Amino acid sequence: MARTVWDSSVGKKTVMAVSGIVMLLYLVAHMIGNLKIYFGAGEFNAYAHWLRTVGEPFMHYEWTLWIIRVVLVVAVVAHATAAYQLSRRDIKARPSKYVHKKARTSYATRTMRWGGIILGLFIVWHLLDLTTGTAHPGGFQEGHPYQNVVDTFSTWYGNVVYIVAMLALGLHIRHGFWSAAQTLGAGGRTRERFLKGAANVLALLLTAGFIAVPVGVMTGVVS
Repeated sequence: MARTVWDSSVGKKTVMAVSGIVMLLYLVAHMIGNLKIYFGAGEFNAYAHWLRTVGEPFMHYEWTLWIIRVVLVVAVVAHATAAYQLSRRDIKARPSKYVHKKARTSYATRTMRWGGIILGLFIVWHLLDLTTGTAHPGGFQEGHPYQNVVDTFSTWYGNVVYIVAMLALGLHIRHGFWSAAQTLGAGGRTRERFLKGAANVLALLLTAGFIAVPVGVMTGVVS
């Protein structure tokens, strides 16, 4: 049964919608947590430590955090795999280029594939920079996330990579939220305007919220 659902285009779109919503919920929480950096090193570092102690004493140290990480990895892999397979299926169905040269879709729709690739590469860089410290500029300080964030956004390339990725994220969310709503049956003429408006607002808020961190460091508000 599960195999049959996965093999169908509708099933793959459903997997993309559900996994996308899971990632979206995480992004909202992650953005709110990131903005704590404006309240100083003490509160930001305490928040980072709290993430590792959520659920104690029932859960051991970092268990909840690792569960969240595993769920996110599964969501990312499922989302990317379904997107790739749907893309290949779409290309095979239309091997020749469109006769009409005028674009009939939005900019966000036309860049969903490249946006996904950019975000995938960004995730790898972001983890190597602020989680493992492998690609971190200067000396990575374990247990001092505030300083690590400041170090990253004190470099021109750290700001460029992050801001470009967040702009791509905004476009991805703008189209993806609407597509997910349609796939899960939340569309319809009466709700179309509301859902499109919600997608625009959500994409704008998340993009602005994430970009606020490097902007804070660049302007010296966060230092």
